[in-house]
Amino acid sequence: MGALLIDNEFMNYWLKLSSPEKESLLIVARHFVELKEANTSISSEQYNKEIDDTMNQMDNGEFISHQQVVERSEKWVNGR
Repeated sequence: MGALLIDNEFMNYWLKLSSPEKESLLIVARHFVELKEANTSISSEQYNKEIDDTMNQMDNGEFISHQQVVERSEKWVNGR
C-alpha cells in the first residue's frame, strides 16, 4: 500500500476518534518518532540502571495495576 493511501486511510480513521483516543495515538506516534531519531543503543550499565529505577518505583508503589489499565482502556474505548 502506498504512503498516500496509508495517509488517507489514517486520516479517515483519525477523524472518527474522540479527543482522548487521539491523544493516546499521538503519544504512540511521538514515541515511535523519538525512538527512530534517537540512538537506541544503550550501554548495559544504562540498561541495568533503568531496570533498577523501575524496580524502585514499583517498590514505592508507583505503578498502576492490570485492573486499573483495563478500566482506563474501557473508558477510552467507550469515549468517557
